Amino acid sequence: MAPAPNPEARKRCVEQFRERKIKLPTFAQLADPSTIPEDIRKELANVDPDAAHPLNLFRIHWYNTADRKGIASVPGHIVLPESLTGVKAKIIVVLGERFPMIEAHKVLAAYGCLAPRLVNGEFDPSVHKALWPSTGNYCRGGVSVSRIMGCRGVAILPEQMSKERFDWLDKWVVDKSDVIKTFGCESNVKEIYDKCQELDKDPNNVIFNQFCEFGNVHCHYSITGTAFGHVFKHVKEASKDNLNLFAYVSATGSAGTLSAGDRLKDDFGAKIACVESQECPTLLYNGFGDHNIQGIGDKHVPYIHNSMNSDFAVGVSDAATDSLSYLFNNEAGKKYLRERRGVPADIVNQLSSLGYSAIANVIAAIKIAKYYDLGADQAILAPATDGANLYASDEPMILKTRYGGKFDELSAAEAFGRYMLGVGPDYFQELTHRDRQRIFNLGYYTWVEQQGVSIEDFKAREKASFWTALRPEVKKWDEMIEQFNADVAGDDRAAKRARTA
Repeated sequence: MAPAPNPEARKRCVEQFRERKIKLPTFAQLADPSTIPEDIRKELANVDPDAAHPLNLFRIHWYNTADRKGIASVPGHIVLPESLTGVKAKIIVVLGERFPMIEAHKVLAAYGCLAPRLVNGEFDPSVHKALWPSTGNYCRGGVSVSRIMGCRGVAILPEQMSKERFDWLDKWVVDKSDVIKTFGCESNVKEIYDKCQELDKDPNNVIFNQFCEFGNVHCHYSITGTAFGHVFKHVKEASKDNLNLFAYVSATGSAGTLSAGDRLKDDFGAKIACVESQECPTLLYNGFGDHNIQGIGDKHVPYIHNSMNSDFAVGVSDAATDSLSYLFNNEAGKKYLRERRGVPADIVNQLSSLGYSAIANVIAAIKIAKYYDLGADQAILAPATDGANLYASDEPMILKTRYGGKFDELSAAEAFGRYMLGVGPDYFQELTHRDRQRIFNLGYYTWVEQQGVSIEDFKAREKASFWTALRPEVKKWDEMIEQFNADVAGDDRAAKRARTA
């Protein structure tokens, strides 16, 4: 449970931010970085995007350039060609690896959850610890933002997550005890919740549970949704075809990124596809299991999942994501794509920007394109949460289990034929109203029975009006952020005047 707003806590936070020279970006500035003040943009040019520097908060958006130092006119993206996907529809992948500090877009969700709590006095960085339950990148985003803001950030994640995640955490946490490994893999979310309930007994621990934090919804609806809409308009203008945005595809995960689909449906009428592992088909079959598509979460329905607004549930196998990740990042695989499949070299060189969940999103987009026989005038948008660099340590496992210890051009051809060209509409469901209700009701067991949410609050989320009523909160938060920044700067100017006098 979040602490109540406390004026004294807010005052201490203002003082700490003044001392550390921290200014908070508004949600509006992150949605449109061209509105970031010119002096901040100039200073950013000299700041390492991987440093725990306060100005990197102003890089928590989709518009970073490839070197992550500048601001691009359009978010970085790849338009995957038919030679790679086997479908005529334009599958557009927007790149999350350009975000600062963690090279993944989950730092945006972390900021969206923490910033409002700071500016209204709910979180006191001089007293509280910020606990970040995660199955992948969100806890890294939380730790990085916490460190910048001068508070202890605690990462809680399954022990079987990639080595790269833990290596990063070891360098960023204040104390090694701030990395808590829970049992299992991607599918073991309940074990994370159980650890949070145990730690929540300490009043100084504040849990930022991305699966039920509406800051996660707001930042992706207002920031990610806006950025992806910009990408679509850009591709449409550059295309000879009169493009229509048919769908937005995203792995379920915490359901935060799915909220961008709500914005794209509002603005363009796009359908929303929820992607999960077919080894753990929770939405499709109320199933269970485990898998290696890291960062997508499952075996429950997040509290912030607007399931009544979803249109498709799509399952993708981790055999496909493992195998294609290896193919995309191996020289023999890249040569095969260029020379035998005719995939442009510049596209092949960018495939390393697709981590496991991004590849899953692409496969799901192909399923949709084939199911509907979409043409060149249809587009599907998908996020790439992170890049392949976060999974390099998995390569020996993949080589052994997926390719029998040997990978050559024949192996590449077999993998491409099976997992790209061979994609079919299996593990795919168009959601009816009853299907949506079934998915919605499945969340009862997690949130009412296990987490103690009232049945009234749980059921309120079934109505579209609940979600639309949330939208104005972002403007209120921005007003609070602006006032908070003014309080930090105002006292600082007064102190300078006193010294001058």
